[in-house]
Amino acid sequence: MVIELTLLPELLPDKENLYIAASRQLKLNRKEIKAVVPTRRSIDARSRQPVFKIRAEVYVNELPIEEPPVVFNPVKSNKKVLIVGSGPGGLFAALRLIELGLKPVIIERGKDVRTRRRDIRTLQQLHIVNPDSNYCFGEGGAGTYSDGKLYTRATKRGDVKKILRILVQHNAHPDILIDAHPHIGSNKLPKVVEAIRKTIIDCGGEIHFNSRVTDFSVNNGKIVAVIVNNADEIPGDALILAAGHSARDIFYLLHKKNIRIEPKPFAMGVRIEHPQKMIDNIQYHTENRGHYLPAASYSLTCEIDKRGIYSFCMCPGGMIVPAATEPGEIVVNGMSLSKRNSPFANAGLVVTVDERDWDKYQSFYPFSGLILQQKLEQTAFQIANQTQSAPAQRLTDFVKNKVSESLPSASYIPGLTPAPLHEFLPKFVSSYIKKALIIFDKKLKGYYSAEAVITAPESRTSSPIRILRDKNTLMHPDVEGLFPCGEGAGYAGGIVSAAFDGVKCADACAKYLRV
Repeated sequence: MVIELTLLPELLPDKENLYIAASRQLKLNRKEIKAVVPTRRSIDARSRQPVFKIRAEVYVNELPIEEPPVVFNPVKSNKKVLIVGSGPGGLFAALRLIELGLKPVIIERGKDVRTRRRDIRTLQQLHIVNPDSNYCFGEGGAGTYSDGKLYTRATKRGDVKKILRILVQHNAHPDILIDAHPHIGSNKLPKVVEAIRKTIIDCGGEIHFNSRVTDFSVNNGKIVAVIVNNADEIPGDALILAAGHSARDIFYLLHKKNIRIEPKPFAMGVRIEHPQKMIDNIQYHTENRGHYLPAASYSLTCEIDKRGIYSFCMCPGGMIVPAATEPGEIVVNGMSLSKRNSPFANAGLVVTVDERDWDKYQSFYPFSGLILQQKLEQTAFQIANQTQSAPAQRLTDFVKNKVSESLPSASYIPGLTPAPLHEFLPKFVSSYIKKALIIFDKKLKGYYSAEAVITAPESRTSSPIRILRDKNTLMHPDVEGLFPCGEGAGYAGGIVSAAFDGVKCADACAKYLRV
């Protein structure tokens, strides 16, 4: 039977308290209950005393049957599916192809997940951007070193539970199966990604690192190979293109080869950071949350003049990181470690962007939105004296159109440069963020604070480009065997939805190859 339990935070670590609570609620003897299996866990902080709400399956005089792991057997087919990109879309496409008996060949411009760390450290400490190895590019994609949040509203797109079970099979903590907002942590994700790589290779798949795709080989309207590093040709029977939202060179290559793409709405703005204690106080109504409650988070959204303004990628107990993918630009993003124990809380605070905003760049079609995004990132770099020291401003000074004389402590390792973000940001971005802050402060009293700092730009929320595909076959209408996939293609947003899309594209590949 399934029941709902309520537990005080300090009672949660001892599993026996679940059995006691279940026996009381069901009015059963404790010895009759053989297992209490939580299926969902969330925090209810609406009252002065936050509690955990737990949905659980209770087994009376019987034991639960454990769900078997997903089985990945060595592939026997000689048909190969090329996968460009090893983010969640690419990795889960590869795993699904193995289930279907097809050989995946992953082509990754960046480095393996551990070697990639050195380039990220160089970016943080020396402000040097490696265009092929950074927070966006490399094994695991953008999610590996920017938190690993697994929450999604896109539950109708695929089997969320299966995606999470596969992650647990590959070293993720089992808590992600029950948490309302599951999260792995950037310190834990490398082992998960390495384990997935091992499964792919053990089953006969291939992974090519340091292999930037520089051309597509198309014969009689059909994809037959990719060219990497302007030299080597890698043949395949189909191609899943999961290059990520920052693969601008891929977008330009597609356009050059008359493979249709189009601009799509996205969002950009700032990353806002508060002391974590401040967010804890707002959400938990306490100055000290103690050891049993996690760092508090929030989600904010509103609509003004038919334009959305919302928080994005909220990182409780996290840090702001430099996410540029080319020299000469600044991009900020957020991440958390698994314990979420940083003294700071940050989130993107962004405004939707569409054709009315990139109108002056229409001559660059289909790159109109991308150019707007790029110009903002390049201007930020100039404001920061050509370093990765992000332009920043106290939140209250931003609203008052005033350059900050000082900045509060912040998590951003490359440092902050005081700057007039109210002038630097596009007018529609700054004006709507200011309006939204009034609404958000009513929802979270104290959110508007002089202790909050904003950094900019938060400009890579999603791809500004959509790669066309047929809604039934998932194949590009111009090239047979080409399957645009994931966030970079404009069909996903976040780790789980990208994984869903990778699975869908793998299924579509199998149907195309008649497997």
